[in-house]
Amino acid sequence: MISRLRLMLIVARPAVLVLLAVFTAIGLAQAGRGSDPVLLGRALVVVVGFLMFSVACNDLADVDIDRVNLPGDRRRPLVAGTAGRRDLVVLAVTGAVLALAAAVTLHPAAVAVTLPGLILSAAYSLRPLRLSGRGVVASLALPACYVAVPYLVGVIAGRGTVRPGDLSLLAGLYVAFIGRILLKDFRDVHGDALFGKRTFLVRYGRRRTCGFSACCWVAGTVTVLTAAPHPTPALYAGYAVCLAIALGLLRALAANPPMRQEEAIISATAIVGRGMMLALLVHLTMMAAWGPLLIIHGTLLGLLFTLTVGQTVLMLVRGPMTRLTIPHSWTTTGRPHAPELRR
Repeated sequence: MISRLRLMLIVARPAVLVLLAVFTAIGLAQAGRGSDPVLLGRALVVVVGFLMFSVACNDLADVDIDRVNLPGDRRRPLVAGTAGRRDLVVLAVTGAVLALAAAVTLHPAAVAVTLPGLILSAAYSLRPLRLSGRGVVASLALPACYVAVPYLVGVIAGRGTVRPGDLSLLAGLYVAFIGRILLKDFRDVHGDALFGKRTFLVRYGRRRTCGFSACCWVAGTVTVLTAAPHPTPALYAGYAVCLAIALGLLRALAANPPMRQEEAIISATAIVGRGMMLALLVHLTMMAAWGPLLIIHGTLLGLLFTLTVGQTVLMLVRGPMTRLTIPHSWTTTGRPHAPELRR
């Protein structure tokens, strides 16, 4: 029983779960119920089930690629040998059932969002469609799963209906997240190319990937600020600073830095994105609860943006921590057997 629970925790990917939880909370706050923890908890049950299904499908489909890109990574049960394919299949089915059952308790419209999300997630990872290997299509499909499903579940949980303003905000979050998710492929480029997974990075190269990511960051940020209700000077200023930092990081990434520096840049860019999401969540929650109290609002957002910038600088200086282990065979060969795409 304990091993099953541990497998569920690993597959849920705590960092990804936090990301999806923030999208859910933003949807709930957009619906005016951002201060309702019970309702948030019910919506998160749907999101947890959805994430378990999505990650289990992805791990099953990419096990050979993960053995090249992430050897010894304990967060990949099939690679680490801590679980078998049957365990992942059972976990995927359990996650799908949990997500749909929890959606039924929220609202029928939540089922109408969750079920297509599960289907799209399966199509992203599994054959015959396997959208994850289709370049631009993959970059559009994954954010649709990881942004639209939790956000819309949050909106529906809070209000029961989806309004045009909700969709406008979703469009901004979606486009901005495309810019972030493209950077994930830098870590996996060796295995992706080796096994014929034609991601955006493999097809179009570093500079075009960074350029397209920058366009998504700009378009997404502008759309979010346009769609957010009652944007304040503090929100505008903080978003402008974060966008400038993100564009600077993308320019540095396009210059083909050393591998360790590349990892730090990508991690720092993720920190900037999370800070912008949390700022939007704070803004929506405060506007629904207290209205435009500019002094309190500006102070909280100022502290949040300052913390975001500080963490970004710290990441660039120290670099990301890693939990990976190096296979014994690498000590004699010196490197994994993968094509020379990075240097």
